[in-house]
Amino acid sequence: MTSENLPPQKKPDMVQVTNELGVLEPMDTEVANFNSNMRITDAVCPALPPNQLPQDMVPLEVSKPFAVSETTLSDSLGSGKTGSSEAFAEECVSRSSGVLEHFFKNIEDPRLLSDASMIRCLPWKILLVFPRPESRNAMGMFLQCNAESPSTTWTCYARACLELVSQNKRVNNKKLRIRHTFAHKENDWGYQTFIPYSDLFNPENGYVMNNTIHARITVEADAPHGAEWDSKRFTGFVGLKNQGATCYLNSVLQALYCTNCLRSAVFRMPTESDDSLTSVPLALQRTFYELQTSTHAVCTEKLTRSFGWATWDSFMQHDAQELCRVLLDNIENKMKGTAVEDIIPNLFSGRMVSYIKCTQVNYESKREENFYDIQLKVNGNKDIHAAFREYIQVEMLANDNKYDAGKYGLQEAEKGVKFIKFPPVLYLQLMRFQYDFHSNTNVKINDRFEFPYDLELKDYVLDPAEAQYTDYFLHAVLVHSGDHHGGHYVVYINPLGDNEWYQFDDDVVSRCSARDAIEMNYGNSEDPDIRAFTNAYMLVYIAKNAKEEVLRPVTEKDIPPSLCSRFLEEHSVDEQKQKFKDSAHEFLTVNVLLEEDFNGYEVGLPL
Repeated sequence: MTSENLPPQKKPDMVQVTNELGVLEPMDTEVANFNSNMRITDAVCPALPPNQLPQDMVPLEVSKPFAVSETTLSDSLGSGKTGSSEAFAEECVSRSSGVLEHFFKNIEDPRLLSDASMIRCLPWKILLVFPRPESRNAMGMFLQCNAESPSTTWTCYARACLELVSQNKRVNNKKLRIRHTFAHKENDWGYQTFIPYSDLFNPENGYVMNNTIHARITVEADAPHGAEWDSKRFTGFVGLKNQGATCYLNSVLQALYCTNCLRSAVFRMPTESDDSLTSVPLALQRTFYELQTSTHAVCTEKLTRSFGWATWDSFMQHDAQELCRVLLDNIENKMKGTAVEDIIPNLFSGRMVSYIKCTQVNYESKREENFYDIQLKVNGNKDIHAAFREYIQVEMLANDNKYDAGKYGLQEAEKGVKFIKFPPVLYLQLMRFQYDFHSNTNVKINDRFEFPYDLELKDYVLDPAEAQYTDYFLHAVLVHSGDHHGGHYVVYINPLGDNEWYQFDDDVVSRCSARDAIEMNYGNSEDPDIRAFTNAYMLVYIAKNAKEEVLRPVTEKDIPPSLCSRFLEEHSVDEQKQKFKDSAHEFLTVNVLLEEDFNGYEVGLPL
């Protein structure tokens, strides 16, 4: 058992948590100085004071703890919540949030555990601890997760509000919040001194009534790693294995894969004669094929080998934007001269004009060019619209920085860019990483930067009447947690464009809320639920009038039979190689020397 202290966290006056079963929990958080957020220690229960209840105390209603039961299932089925008891049970155990609630009666015991509630397919319990007054004169309250599992490899990050419910209407419930990554050696987390005994057993507070304590914990949890979590079963998607050095690769691949129009075109690339080891288009086809057909996480090792970024240094020298360009350039070159030749520019390419216009003479220089993404500055901008306004802001060339207008000489001029058209699929790079001259190193900008689900861009295009795509919805949010030295990458994707979100965290895929995907990734915030160093660095928007075409479902019928046969054959060969490798330790090479092998040799005399 450990005893790590967590720093105090600022709490908002009111928090509302909605679980997946539709329960809205209003939480008027009571700010407390908590300096003992740690794991439990063994203790003995103190003697309890007599129970004296004021007249304004409300009666205590004792009910069963929140859990999935046969009665719950049948009641829900009768109300038409789901089509089968199995489907509803699966929804309950895999849900991302829920409320644990229990009435503890035998509070003479030193340790009390509630019944388990299933969240993210793991059992969660409320744990109360009553030390002797001379050792710690306070009750401890903890959230326990998966404590009875023999596995030592699982982890699960969760946020929770621990709550002691008062039966006195005039007294607020006692509430404290936690954030923790639960694991085998740290399977419970909370406060050893959640509430002093003097407050707990004060009759006017109403925390103990009829020798019973009412405890409640609201939990929001990410999908677990290293545990029994079936991504395909719960979401219809599979993840990508983390090779340990591929950083942002998995996030970019999932975003491209969920651009269905692109995936369909990738399958139609002619790669029959391509080398299996060096062809990037073939490797991408293989990865997309396995993501669509596999029931477990897919390995990207063959893909990374194909474009030569096989080492950790290779990935650190590039970024997500460069990876997108490497993949899309290879695809675009492979598609030339085929039926899908124009798919990449038609999907991702916009057009802009750079100009310099003299203010005193009739002279203007223009240059039109295509773009595949837009880099938006985070530092100094509160949201995406402020960043766009800065992007197209006119710069004045004057004084020592006048423009050389040829025969007109040095002239004052306006310099800027204007967007001619935006593409159906718009990639926005948020400039979270930049070089700092003072420290002579790259730093990460964790400033809060807001971005909407619905994005209207007609104010930034040269001729709104001529622009085909200006009204967008958010399709993917690529997120980095950490600093410029390293961290973790995940992506949130809205696959159908219906604001139903999924988190792709390497090999684990899970459903999540729109708040988790969007607001939680704005960046630095006073909200204690938001991790300060976790924020979006790339956004993918899709034009609303292109949604049907871009997100058209891709079925196995869209995959050429020859491609399926090739990958099935490769898979069979790989399986045979793996079986041989796994069984190699069962065999021993023995060299046998016969008597005739010694012919011609002089046999020495025994010593």
